[in-house]
Amino acid sequence: MFSSPFPEENDHAHAGSITLSDETGRTLECYVEHSLSVDGQEYVLLLPVDSPIEIFAWQGEEEEEEAVLVDDDAIINQIFSTAQAVLAEQNLIVKNTAYALTVAGDLPAVEESEVFTLEIEDEEADLEPEQLQLLAIFYHEDQEYAIYTPLDPLLFFARISATGEPVLLSPEEFRKVQPLLEEHLFNEVE
Repeated sequence: MFSSPFPEENDHAHAGSITLSDETGRTLECYVEHSLSVDGQEYVLLLPVDSPIEIFAWQGEEEEEEAVLVDDDAIINQIFSTAQAVLAEQNLIVKNTAYALTVAGDLPAVEESEVFTLEIEDEEADLEPEQLQLLAIFYHEDQEYAIYTPLDPLLFFARISATGEPVLLSPEEFRKVQPLLEEHLFNEVE
């Protein structure tokens, strides 16, 4: 029922890669972590080649200060060159890739003092807090921004279309195949 044309070991040099594309034409190069075939449909678990980053704007006063994720493309375009310059000082190259901003280069070692825990408030979903490593702080037009990279890997689930292109799973598709993926991944760990 399950088959995988890829090696079982987690060696990126041999795992193969796939390029995801979004509706704007941006791309994201990913390693194929796992491949799973169910009823003739191939599914893949993908890990970006480059490290994802998230940019937050700090808003509010001292004790009431709050980190707000910057996900507006217009704002990202305004601050992108500044973020590039700040991260270039650490030999990191920022890329405006599909589905997530990424950086190429060696990330600094994780220091506990630089870890930020983001509590995700969603009444409908029971989500775990996300831990992020601070990479840089910068200002643009008197607004403070912070660039973080998640400590947990950013994974994408996709199905391979009839033309061989990866298509990200919709939330409904993911819920449908999630038990099969978990069963397959659990069996590999044993």
